[in-house]
Amino acid sequence: MKLSELFSQDKLSLSFEVFPPKTDSAFDSVKHATEEIARLHPSFMSVTYGAGGGTSRYTLEIAKNIKQNYGVPTLAHLTCVSSTRETVREKIEQMKAAGIENVMALRGDLTPELEKSDRSAWAYRHAVDLIRDIKESGADFCIGGACYPEIHPESVDQKEDIKYLKQKVDAGCSFLTTQMFFDNNLFYNFMYKIREAGITVPVVPGIMPITRAGQVERAVTLSGSFMPQRFKALVDKFGSSPRAMQQAGIAYATDQIIDLFANGIKNVHVYSMNNPDVAANILNNLSDILG
Repeated sequence: MKLSELFSQDKLSLSFEVFPPKTDSAFDSVKHATEEIARLHPSFMSVTYGAGGGTSRYTLEIAKNIKQNYGVPTLAHLTCVSSTRETVREKIEQMKAAGIENVMALRGDLTPELEKSDRSAWAYRHAVDLIRDIKESGADFCIGGACYPEIHPESVDQKEDIKYLKQKVDAGCSFLTTQMFFDNNLFYNFMYKIREAGITVPVVPGIMPITRAGQVERAVTLSGSFMPQRFKALVDKFGSSPRAMQQAGIAYATDQIIDLFANGIKNVHVYSMNNPDVAANILNNLSDILG
């Protein structure tokens, strides 16, 4: 199922993101975790690619397993940072052969080594270059792209960020998924601005349940996310108790999702971090809302 079909339906949906293992020895445990989430029957599952493509060999395997054995539509990530066009074309052909219909086209995170490297010879410097290549390959994918309600860390300002975002949509993105955010008002403001700029494709908000106090610093480092005072208070109060922090973090994420649904957003994506318990608890909290 192409996600463009899902997003055109007039019903609420919830999806989850999983990631491949970082080492060969962890593959079985990660595969099991992704299967446990698939058994919850989410609207779809996305499978990440890994910084610098380091875990890419497992992305397709996990996505294919979820789709074929559990009947859950999948969104396979594909990054292009430091890749050759030949490598990208090979990955595209592998996805086609596996029956993958949805691709999240990303530049990819810059590892410390890539940060220091000479980018002038790179075949792909931005995600839009990858999107154009996917379209030109003739592959019949539904292509997704990333967006940042709080501005991409490398952009000068939000106006410039939205300009580049429109280029990605014009190049062939059928939908966008946001980076995590913890204040829904930032998302609503972002939506107003991009609609005003002529970006009309579906935008799926990405919600990250913070279930451990240590995740807060990482979230801020990775995305520069603004932490509302009420969220900081939650971490201060419950952060020293793992079980209480997990429950509070899930409740906060659930509250965000309910608010989004109540304000007309039909599709929400959860960065579930390969945690079936988190996914199951959120779905249970929304059981009657999702129907």
